[in-house]
Amino acid sequence: MEVVLKHDVDKLGLRGEVVNVARGYARNFLLPRGLAEVATPALVKELERRDALRARHDAQTVDEARALASRLEALELRFDVTAGPTGSLFGSVTATNVADRLWEQEKLRVDRRKLEMDTIKRIGRYTVPFELFSDVTAQLRLVVAPEGEELPPEEELAELEAQERAATEAAAEAAAPAAIEYEDVPEPAAEPQVADEAEAAEAEAGSELDREQE
Repeated sequence: MEVVLKHDVDKLGLRGEVVNVARGYARNFLLPRGLAEVATPALVKELERRDALRARHDAQTVDEARALASRLEALELRFDVTAGPTGSLFGSVTATNVADRLWEQEKLRVDRRKLEMDTIKRIGRYTVPFELFSDVTAQLRLVVAPEGEELPPEEELAELEAQERAATEAAAEAAAPAAIEYEDVPEPAAEPQVADEAEAAEAEAGSELDREQE
Protein backbone atom coordinates (compact mmCIF):
# COMPACT_ATOMS: atom_id res chain seq x y z
CA MET A 1 0.00 0.00 0.00
CA GLU A 2 1.43 3.39 -1.00
CA VAL A 3 1.24 6.28 1.45
CA VAL A 4 2.70 9.77 1.64
CA LEU A 5 4.56 10.52 4.85
CA LYS A 6 3.35 13.62 6.68
CA HIS A 7 6.26 13.44 9.13
CA ASP A 8 9.71 11.90 9.10
CA VAL A 9 9.52 8.28 10.25
CA ASP A 10 12.76 6.70 11.37
CA LYS A 11 13.94 3.86 9.10
CA LEU A 12 11.01 4.45 6.74
CA GLY A 13 11.36 7.83 5.05
CA LEU A 14 11.19 11.61 5.14
CA ARG A 15 8.18 13.88 5.14
CA GLY A 16 6.61 14.13 1.68
CA GLU A 17 8.04 10.86 0.39
CA VAL A 18 5.85 8.17 -1.15
CA VAL A 19 6.58 4.80 0.47
CA ASN A 20 5.14 1.33 0.05
CA VAL A 21 4.17 -0.31 3.34
CA ALA A 22 2.10 -3.25 4.52
CA ARG A 23 -1.63 -2.44 4.59
CA GLY A 24 -1.92 -3.38 8.27
CA TYR A 25 1.02 -1.17 9.24
CA ALA A 26 -0.58 1.77 7.43
CA ARG A 27 -4.07 1.28 8.83
CA ASN A 28 -3.07 0.38 12.38
CA PHE A 29 -0.13 2.73 12.91
CA LEU A 30 0.72 5.35 10.28
CA LEU A 31 -2.75 6.61 9.35
CA PRO A 32 -4.34 6.74 12.85
CA ARG A 33 -1.33 8.62 14.24
CA GLY A 34 -1.37 11.18 11.46
CA LEU A 35 2.07 10.13 10.25
CA ALA A 36 0.93 9.46 6.69
CA GLU A 37 -1.96 9.69 4.26
CA VAL A 38 -3.04 7.50 1.37
CA ALA A 39 -1.10 8.27 -1.82
CA THR A 40 -3.94 9.32 -4.14
CA PRO A 41 -3.10 10.20 -7.78
CA ALA A 42 -3.86 13.88 -7.11
CA LEU A 43 -1.55 13.99 -4.10
CA VAL A 44 1.30 12.26 -5.94
CA LYS A 45 0.95 14.73 -8.81
CA GLU A 46 1.17 17.65 -6.37
CA LEU A 47 4.33 16.19 -4.83
CA GLU A 48 5.91 15.86 -8.28
CA ARG A 49 5.11 19.52 -8.95
CA ARG A 50 6.80 20.53 -5.71
CA ASP A 51 9.88 18.45 -6.54
CA ALA A 52 10.14 20.16 -9.93
CA LEU A 53 9.89 23.57 -8.23
CA ARG A 54 12.56 22.62 -5.71
CA ALA A 55 14.87 21.45 -8.49
CA ARG A 56 14.84 24.97 -9.94
CA HIS A 57 16.61 26.17 -6.80
CA ASP A 58 19.43 23.65 -7.15
CA ALA A 59 22.77 24.84 -8.49
CA GLN A 60 22.84 24.55 -12.27
CA THR A 61 26.58 25.02 -12.76
CA VAL A 62 29.78 24.23 -10.89
CA ASP A 63 30.34 27.93 -10.15
CA GLU A 64 26.85 28.26 -8.66
CA ALA A 65 27.42 25.14 -6.59
CA ARG A 66 30.75 26.41 -5.26
CA ALA A 67 29.24 29.74 -4.32
CA LEU A 68 26.40 28.01 -2.49
CA ALA A 69 28.87 25.67 -0.78
CA SER A 70 30.82 28.65 0.55
CA ARG A 71 27.64 30.18 1.89
CA LEU A 72 26.54 26.96 3.59
CA GLU A 73 29.94 26.25 5.13
CA ALA A 74 29.95 29.69 6.74
CA LEU A 75 26.82 28.73 8.67
CA GLU A 76 26.38 26.89 11.93
CA LEU A 77 22.80 25.78 12.45
CA ARG A 78 21.77 25.42 16.09
CA PHE A 79 18.92 23.20 17.21
CA ASP A 80 17.64 23.69 20.76
CA VAL A 81 16.26 20.40 22.00
CA THR A 82 14.93 18.72 25.11
CA ALA A 83 17.41 16.12 26.30
CA GLY A 84 17.87 13.74 29.20
CA PRO A 85 20.71 13.87 31.75
CA THR A 86 22.97 11.75 29.54
CA GLY A 87 22.34 13.78 26.40
CA SER A 88 19.75 11.56 24.73
CA LEU A 89 17.07 13.56 22.91
CA PHE A 90 13.35 13.41 23.64
CA GLY A 91 12.75 13.37 19.90
CA SER A 92 15.23 13.72 17.04
CA VAL A 93 16.74 16.02 14.43
CA THR A 94 16.26 14.86 10.85
CA ALA A 95 17.19 15.95 7.34
CA THR A 96 13.76 17.55 7.07
CA ASN A 97 14.46 19.69 10.15
CA VAL A 98 17.74 20.85 8.62
CA ALA A 99 16.13 21.69 5.27
CA ASP A 100 13.31 23.56 7.02
CA ARG A 101 15.79 25.54 9.11
CA LEU A 102 17.81 26.54 6.02
CA TRP A 103 14.64 27.90 4.46
CA GLU A 104 13.44 29.68 7.60
CA GLN A 105 16.82 31.16 8.50
CA GLU A 106 18.56 31.66 5.14
CA LYS A 107 15.74 31.41 2.60
CA LEU A 108 17.62 28.59 0.91
CA ARG A 109 15.59 25.78 -0.60
CA VAL A 110 17.55 22.54 -0.54
CA ASP A 111 16.77 18.95 -1.41
CA ARG A 112 16.90 17.22 1.99
CA ARG A 113 17.50 13.89 0.24
CA LYS A 114 20.98 15.17 -0.64
CA LEU A 115 21.85 15.72 3.01
CA GLU A 116 23.98 12.71 3.94
CA MET A 117 22.88 12.34 7.55
CA ASP A 118 21.33 9.82 9.87
CA THR A 119 18.66 10.80 12.35
CA ILE A 120 20.34 12.63 15.24
CA LYS A 121 19.31 11.37 18.66
CA ARG A 122 21.96 12.87 20.94
CA ILE A 123 23.24 16.36 21.71
CA GLY A 124 26.53 17.21 20.07
CA ARG A 125 28.29 18.80 17.13
CA TYR A 126 27.72 17.30 13.71
CA THR A 127 29.06 17.84 10.22
CA VAL A 128 26.68 16.90 7.41
CA PRO A 129 27.97 16.44 3.85
CA PHE A 130 25.62 18.02 1.32
CA GLU A 131 26.09 17.23 -2.36
CA LEU A 132 25.34 20.35 -4.39
CA PHE A 133 26.69 19.36 -7.78
CA SER A 134 28.93 16.76 -9.33
CA ASP A 135 32.21 16.91 -7.36
CA VAL A 136 30.92 19.82 -5.22
CA THR A 137 29.97 18.92 -1.65
CA ALA A 138 29.44 21.36 1.20
CA GLN A 139 30.13 20.48 4.84
CA LEU A 140 27.21 21.82 6.86
CA ARG A 141 27.81 22.29 10.59
CA LEU A 142 25.08 21.56 13.13
CA VAL A 143 24.93 22.15 16.87
CA VAL A 144 22.32 20.15 18.76
CA ALA A 145 22.21 21.53 22.30
CA PRO A 146 19.92 21.45 25.36
CA GLU A 147 17.44 24.29 25.15
CA GLY A 148 18.90 27.53 26.51
CA GLU A 149 22.25 25.95 27.40
CA GLU A 150 25.71 25.82 25.93
CA LEU A 151 26.89 22.52 24.52
CA PRO A 152 29.33 20.71 26.85
CA PRO A 153 32.94 20.09 25.71
CA GLU A 154 33.67 17.02 23.58
CA GLU A 155 35.20 15.14 26.52
CA GLU A 156 32.04 15.59 28.59
CA LEU A 157 29.85 14.57 25.65
CA ALA A 158 31.86 11.36 25.26
CA GLU A 159 31.55 10.67 29.00
CA LEU A 160 27.76 11.20 28.91
CA GLU A 161 27.45 8.81 25.99
CA ALA A 162 29.52 6.20 27.83
CA GLN A 163 27.29 6.57 30.90
CA GLU A 164 24.16 6.02 28.83
CA ARG A 165 25.69 2.99 27.13
CA ALA A 166 26.62 1.48 30.49
CA ALA A 167 23.12 2.14 31.88
CA THR A 168 21.53 0.55 28.81
CA GLU A 169 23.73 -2.54 29.10
CA ALA A 170 23.01 -2.84 32.84
CA ALA A 171 19.26 -2.60 32.22
CA ALA A 172 19.48 -5.26 29.52
CA GLU A 173 21.37 -7.59 31.85
CA ALA A 174 18.85 -7.03 34.65
CA ALA A 175 15.96 -7.80 32.32
CA ALA A 176 17.52 -11.02 31.04
CA PRO A 177 16.24 -14.21 32.77
CA ALA A 178 18.65 -15.63 35.31
CA ALA A 179 20.57 -18.62 34.01
CA ILE A 180 19.63 -21.88 35.74
CA GLU A 181 22.52 -24.10 36.64
CA TYR A 182 21.99 -27.82 36.61
CA GLU A 183 24.19 -30.29 38.52
CA ASP A 184 25.82 -32.94 36.43
CA VAL A 185 24.05 -36.15 37.38
CA PRO A 186 25.64 -39.29 35.93
CA GLU A 187 23.26 -41.26 33.80
CA PRO A 188 22.52 -44.79 35.05
CA ALA A 189 24.70 -47.34 33.39
CA ALA A 190 22.89 -49.46 30.85
CA GLU A 191 22.70 -53.15 31.73
CA PRO A 192 24.91 -55.26 29.50
CA GLN A 193 22.90 -56.53 26.59
CA VAL A 194 24.88 -59.78 26.56
CA ALA A 195 23.65 -60.67 30.06
CA ASP A 196 20.07 -59.99 29.03
CA GLU A 197 20.44 -62.29 26.03
CA ALA A 198 22.04 -65.04 28.17
CA GLU A 199 19.20 -64.90 30.69
CA ALA A 200 16.65 -65.06 27.91
CA ALA A 201 18.37 -68.09 26.35
CA GLU A 202 18.50 -69.84 29.73
CA ALA A 203 14.82 -69.20 30.33
CA GLU A 204 13.96 -70.52 26.89
CA ALA A 205 16.02 -73.67 27.50
CA GLY A 206 14.22 -74.27 30.79
CA SER A 207 10.86 -73.93 29.09
CA GLU A 208 11.90 -76.44 26.41
CA LEU A 209 13.00 -78.98 29.07
CA ASP A 210 9.71 -78.65 30.86
CA ARG A 211 7.82 -79.39 27.66
CA GLU A 212 9.94 -82.54 27.00
CA GLN A 213 9.26 -83.85 30.52
CA GLU A 214 5.57 -83.45 30.00
